[in-house]
Amino acid sequence: MPINPPNPSAASAFKSDLEDRHLIYDYSVQSSTDSSKDTEKWRYEMWFHSDSRIVYAIHGGPMAGRKNFQAATYQCIRPGELWQVNWLEETGTICSLVYDIPRGKITTLLGFSKGHWERSEEAKGDKRNKADLERWRELAKVGDQRERVLLSEQGDIVEDFRGRGELQEIDVGWKTM
Repeated sequence: MPINPPNPSAASAFKSDLEDRHLIYDYSVQSSTDSSKDTEKWRYEMWFHSDSRIVYAIHGGPMAGRKNFQAATYQCIRPGELWQVNWLEETGTICSLVYDIPRGKITTLLGFSKGHWERSEEAKGDKRNKADLERWRELAKVGDQRERVLLSEQGDIVEDFRGRGELQEIDVGWKTM
């Protein structure tokens, strides 16, 4: 079941807290090319499309240019306050996002596959393009589980609204892997 715990109160909380919610958020990340301790903004866009799917676009940072949708599981930690959303990418990358509603924060842990991390240019594109999807699937075959790169970041929400915004609609029946 995509919503946990699997009970009516969690399903009701999902409808009011997340369903069809669209967030645009920025990570402030220390620049890897600048020794002056400057930060750069990595902009992400996340749409909690339904109780089984997320849709996102990456606009800043090393993965900028990636557009995707995935099957996701949602975990209600505290209704109206705290949710965890998890998904697996076709690149082999494991993603976990915690949304702190009252504080307007996103906290993530990403377990990048070796292929996704080391060949990030190949991980860009749009899943709706067959060539991009096939290329992403090949990235999952690079390296093994022990060669993951773990990245933990915290972002600030800059926009919060309902609906798809600029993201493309999906059909929940579409395959995600």
